[in-house]
Amino acid sequence: MQTEARGSSLRQIPSGIWILGCVSLLMDVSSEMIHSLLPMFMVTTLGASAFAIGMIEGLAESTALIVKIFSGSLSDYLGKRKGLAVLGYGLGALSKPLFALAPGIGILLSARLLDRLGKGIRGAPRDALVADISPAHLRGAAFGLRQSLDTVGAFLGPLLGVGLMLLWANDFRAVFWVATIPAFAAVGLLIFGLHEPAPTDIKPRRNPIRRGSLQRLSQSYWWVVGIGGLFTLARFSEAFLVLRALQADIPVAFVPLVMVVMSLVYSLSAYPFGKLSDRISHTWLLAIGLLMLIAADLVLASGGHWVVVLLGVSLWGLHMGITQGLLSTMIADTAHAELRGTAFGIFNLVGGVAMLLASVIAGLLWDHYGASVTFYAGAGFCVVTLICLTGNSARLKEQH
Repeated sequence: MQTEARGSSLRQIPSGIWILGCVSLLMDVSSEMIHSLLPMFMVTTLGASAFAIGMIEGLAESTALIVKIFSGSLSDYLGKRKGLAVLGYGLGALSKPLFALAPGIGILLSARLLDRLGKGIRGAPRDALVADISPAHLRGAAFGLRQSLDTVGAFLGPLLGVGLMLLWANDFRAVFWVATIPAFAAVGLLIFGLHEPAPTDIKPRRNPIRRGSLQRLSQSYWWVVGIGGLFTLARFSEAFLVLRALQADIPVAFVPLVMVVMSLVYSLSAYPFGKLSDRISHTWLLAIGLLMLIAADLVLASGGHWVVVLLGVSLWGLHMGITQGLLSTMIADTAHAELRGTAFGIFNLVGGVAMLLASVIAGLLWDHYGASVTFYAGAGFCVVTLICLTGNSARLKEQH
């Protein structure tokens, strides 16, 4: 019966969600072929420190998250979202050749920022599109499915990276060139495969980030934003998972497998937990995700043996599967439909600042005190977030 129910839910999910998921899959194959190798490339080829990696990753990821507020608000103002999504995916595709050409940290940073700028432009309009297309009673499942397909790409990318590194004797740049192919395929699929639904309620255009509009966002929404910011502060860049794997004496060509493991767990768990979020308390499901992240940090802090690292990144992937689609669902549920792009943008602005702080702090702790202290600090931030979540859960009006 459960299998039949799951199949029924999947059949009810609109085709546009599947298209958006496949676009995400292709772009993530491209991105993760590069990103799973990038920390090693920076350390072994360009001679970067952990602090430099933390700064670059923090700037890059926070750029993506901060830009989302503007693209999300613009999509609300225009009443159209696909064009911005195409622009964002296009910039991401154009950034890929720069990684292969980069002679030093400067060009590499530029490529990383352009890549994340594209992610920032497409992110909020795409999430708002998912909310626009999906029926309310299947919203959690729709976000979970898109996230799951996205994450399939996130483990296929590192797998391809490992295979090509073995085939081409650790030639980083050759792998980076191959990564451009799925990126441009993603742009083509989005342009020709997705038909954006026409707006059902046409209203005069208004600035969605003016004071009057922002006042329409509920207290429940702002509570989710605050918790999401704390959550991001507790979860620094995944580049540090790759650095932890390097300490486990894993051959360079096989290090990306840690990201394969994380992404596989993430992919397999995102849809089931997204579907579950349509039926149970969001607050308690988020608390379970936080407990998984605490467990991951403690395991990764305890030792650098490859078995321990794989266990830690598996728990990290499980926490991602539980929480990432869930947070998007919580934003969609607590924001007005005509302000969803802005709502996702503000949420990601707060997350961008938190990601920058978290990654810089993690880099400093890693350089001065070592890997264990970095992960213990992450667990500490998780505990603070968990206390805030469980102590103020009544502020969120559950949508059930």
